[in-house]
Amino acid sequence: MSAAAMARSVSGLAYPERFYAAATYAGLGGSPKSAAKGVASKFSNESALLLYALYQQATIGPCNIPKPRGWSPIEQSKWTSWNGLGNMASTEAMRLFVKILEEEDQGWYSRVSNFIAEPVLDVEMNLAVNPEFQNSVKIDSGTKGVIRHTPEVVAVSENGSIFPETKNILTENGNNSETQDKDIVSEGLGVVSVYDQWVAPTVSGTHPKGRYEHGAAVIDDKMYIFGGNHNGRYLNDLQVLDMRSWTWSRVEVRAGTDNMKTPCAGHSLIPWDGNKLLSVAGYTKNPSETLQVEVFDLQTCTWSTLKTYGKPPVSRGGQSVTLVGTTLVIFGGQDAKRSLLNDLHILDLESMTWDEMETAGVPPSPRSDHAAAVHADRYLLIFGGGSHATCFNDLHVLDLQTMEWSRPTQKGEIPSPRAGHAGATVGENWFIVGGGDNKSGVSATVVLNMSTLVWSVVTTVQGRPLASEGLSLVLSSYSGEDILVSFGGYNGRFNNEVNVLKPSYNSTLQSTMMETSVQNVTDATRDVDSEFETGQEGKIKEISVVNNDAGPRIPSVEETNEHLVAALKTEKEEFESSLTKEKMQTLQLKQELVEAESRNTDLYKELQSIRGQLAAEQSRCFKLEVDVAELRQKLQTMESLQKELEILQRQKAASEQAAAIHAKQRQSSGGVWGWLAGSEKLDDSS
Repeated sequence: MSAAAMARSVSGLAYPERFYAAATYAGLGGSPKSAAKGVASKFSNESALLLYALYQQATIGPCNIPKPRGWSPIEQSKWTSWNGLGNMASTEAMRLFVKILEEEDQGWYSRVSNFIAEPVLDVEMNLAVNPEFQNSVKIDSGTKGVIRHTPEVVAVSENGSIFPETKNILTENGNNSETQDKDIVSEGLGVVSVYDQWVAPTVSGTHPKGRYEHGAAVIDDKMYIFGGNHNGRYLNDLQVLDMRSWTWSRVEVRAGTDNMKTPCAGHSLIPWDGNKLLSVAGYTKNPSETLQVEVFDLQTCTWSTLKTYGKPPVSRGGQSVTLVGTTLVIFGGQDAKRSLLNDLHILDLESMTWDEMETAGVPPSPRSDHAAAVHADRYLLIFGGGSHATCFNDLHVLDLQTMEWSRPTQKGEIPSPRAGHAGATVGENWFIVGGGDNKSGVSATVVLNMSTLVWSVVTTVQGRPLASEGLSLVLSSYSGEDILVSFGGYNGRFNNEVNVLKPSYNSTLQSTMMETSVQNVTDATRDVDSEFETGQEGKIKEISVVNNDAGPRIPSVEETNEHLVAALKTEKEEFESSLTKEKMQTLQLKQELVEAESRNTDLYKELQSIRGQLAAEQSRCFKLEVDVAELRQKLQTMESLQKELEILQRQKAASEQAAAIHAKQRQSSGGVWGWLAGSEKLDDSS
């Protein structure tokens, strides 16, 4: 069998055969000692330890042997790596093993010479993972490798990734030397005139690390990419693609511990206030209890936490965040305990106040990794997403005025169930790209007309990177035309490619211009229409205009354009006036907010003073209670002494009384004997 045939054979394997083929190629098999020796010869120490641990977890199960005491440092490291996987399911360990191997050595398919085809393990897919690896993944068992996401495990910064970088060979102009997919046109945008086809532009500069579930936003023809997931590690780098020169560069965040944004994935990146980026929610290694909104100032290059009021939602990732006017609408996602959500919260960016909205109707079932869009600044659309067991292709609409959910009937070529897809709106058209259903990646780019709810297929791209999960899609412009720009995603490997599509559907600018033009032309020719008469079928009656007094006439193209420009200028002035008023009101509200915060500060200081006084009074009262207790004790002592005194006094009185009686008795005894003695004397004298 040739190497190419062997590669096709291996790449088409289902699990667990695919895992055993990968393990054989990595040098794992036989005894644990020989397995560790084989894998260590091909990869770095850290990668080898992780592959060894995943192999042990997949073939033996959780580490139940006691921690080694007298072993060598190598055995200690092996035990620590294996034990760190906790109760990860065997199937998950197999899939993660293959994913890491593909990241380390993308060409292993073509170099493998044989593989082990073990019997299929009767193992249940277990979504629960241990605290060390709280980021289990589910990987497609076919050739696509599309993953479904649950919260990640280990956070690491751009320069702190444990795993080696994906080795992409770049040409002098910065392009990947890898063969492009046959359905993607590779050429500069300046010479591309085809619509509704994906194009891989020539991009220079240092390419960002491949990733998925990152955030993307456009400000001033620059696409900013923040965070994401690479090899199961969260990122916190901020990259920017200048779409005028098609050059990548990294935004250097100003040094300081307060300016370091926590690595995250599954968050949303929203452009705000002209020069700021909002990073909303997301999975982190140590999630907070409530949802956090971080702000990056493009002028100062600093991160800060947005101060909000009200009750914020619970922290989550995989949610949708939609900017509607000056409010953020947050729906669904998955919390830190891996519970799926379908709650709805709104953050007012003017008052910075959270509100949990009560809705009518039947809301979408709990889900994450769905897509959301707003139509006519009134209707919120939710499409697709997934639970722990399945993916959806249902469409739900929320009327933001009545706050009532509905599930309209979809028409046209309804997309297949998917999760992890990306969406962007162009006028009334909602483009959906990528995603997966745990079996394969979605190769079709579809569009929904949000007015008619009719789906249609724009184009189909077989293979990666567009048939990926966790990619981003943003709307920008190039040479006066709308373009859709996709980046990243995962489909067997972590992608960092940029692809561009010029939609043939009416753009936002074109739609606005057409509506204004039609309205102005209608107003200008309303009187002319009343002068027309019905002519012969298939003919139009011509009106000759001699001068301004000759009667109604149809305005020329130049006059219509002038009228349109004048109307646009007037409308622009009205908008500018309204914007000025809004800014004044905003400044007034900010001033009132500052005054309120100042009053709150004074009240807080007064409260602290009162608390200090209360503490002093409590201390004084405590001392008084101690004194009272001592006095009570002395009083009790005095009472006992009084009783003893009374006893002594009674004893004294009794003694005195006895002495008096005794004295009387002696006195009376002395009288008798004296009388007797006197009588004797008288007798003697006589």
